[in-house]
Amino acid sequence: MSMAEIARTSLANEPLALGALDGRYRSAVAPLVDYLSEAALNRDRVHVEVEWLIHLAENSVLPGTSPFTDQQQAALRKIVTDFDADSVKELAEIEAVTVHDVKAVEYYIANRLDAIGIGQLKPMVHFGCTSEDINNLSYALGVQGGVTQVWLPAARALVTQLTAMAEESREVPMLSRTHGQPATPTTLGKELAVLAWRLTRQLDRIEKTEYLGKINGATGTYAAHYASVPGADWQQVSKSFVEHLGLTWNPLTTQIESHDWQAEVYADIVRFNRILHNLCTDVWSYISIGYFAQIPVEGATGSSTMPHKVNPIRFENAEANLEISNGLLDTLGATLVTSRWQRDLTDSSSQRNIGTAIGHSVLAISNVAKGLDRLDVAEAVLADDLDHNWEVLAEAIQMVMRAEAIAGVEGMDNPYERLKDLTRGHRVDAVRLKEFVGELGLSAAAEARLQQLTPGSYTGIASQLVDHLKK
Repeated sequence: MSMAEIARTSLANEPLALGALDGRYRSAVAPLVDYLSEAALNRDRVHVEVEWLIHLAENSVLPGTSPFTDQQQAALRKIVTDFDADSVKELAEIEAVTVHDVKAVEYYIANRLDAIGIGQLKPMVHFGCTSEDINNLSYALGVQGGVTQVWLPAARALVTQLTAMAEESREVPMLSRTHGQPATPTTLGKELAVLAWRLTRQLDRIEKTEYLGKINGATGTYAAHYASVPGADWQQVSKSFVEHLGLTWNPLTTQIESHDWQAEVYADIVRFNRILHNLCTDVWSYISIGYFAQIPVEGATGSSTMPHKVNPIRFENAEANLEISNGLLDTLGATLVTSRWQRDLTDSSSQRNIGTAIGHSVLAISNVAKGLDRLDVAEAVLADDLDHNWEVLAEAIQMVMRAEAIAGVEGMDNPYERLKDLTRGHRVDAVRLKEFVGELGLSAAAEARLQQLTPGSYTGIASQLVDHLKK
């Protein structure tokens, strides 16, 4: 046996995490376990089954039934609130016999009805339901909880942090770069505000997500429902139940809820992730040219061989996790909207990766927040960069010349070409540029404006544009 085989054998018998989210990064994504883990899915299945039982009784849908007492309802809901590690183990033992996860949940609940005094109603557990009636609602509740209670608050907090940085640096002039080349100056705050604005738009879309659900039988026809209880208004029973769970009723489905809403919210999260990835690459680039200084973490090592280095690891880590998240979410969105006729199991296998997909996004958001928190604006570097690029005022000069020509000032011909000859491929300092302006024959007011202009003051209304984040 080789050393590699020995190592594999010994580790395989240990309770070690296979994936990074359940190992190295567990603390960053732990809150998602309450919504998007296998255990949370089973708890939500129990929740849906219990609420369906209560709903049928509360509305006396089945002949011979009546609403439960307050004590009975409380005892039924306690099955959900008491769901814990022992419950997970018990369910697993039942499933080992049934070889069916949802059927195991049905038996798990039925086994507790005698103690509540309603053992005669065991046939009403899972009444009229196909497994997908329970699963689609359980997944909807899990995704809704994971997104609204974990992902969205983390994303909102990050955008709030970014917005505060934009406000603080709204007046800090900065040389822009288009195609990597020096361009019209802006302010650092305005550039951060652009990213905050873009991210906010996606969060607003995600907050409006509809989480759809259905409960209508094996092929979405209510056939078993009407065969067994023809006098009930089963569509109304279904609609009121789904809405009672806090979801949006889907009235028209096959055996499965179509999952289109999942594809929609995943696409919006992917778009948020891609904008956040853009933020990471921009900030990484600003760090690389010295616009931001990174505050060292006490005792941390930047490089194993180069003691001076403080690497932008938070942003690089975030990039990788955003890419992994998007790869999974894109796949989920593409897979979940298709199903062969009434049902296939591609969605069942795919949906087990929802927590992982969203988890990598949560991890990335955490890393970006930590990375931004360790940045200092290097205003001296920004100012020095502007002072070495006076040629960016060529745009302002030639535009003033155009305006002067329109106003009837003589000698303003070919402004673009004249500035191109002066500046393209040449470094022009303040002295030469001011001399050039003085030789143009501008009106006194126009010349005065240009003589006072510097790269640091040529930022238009950039600082005012940050105010759009308050709207």
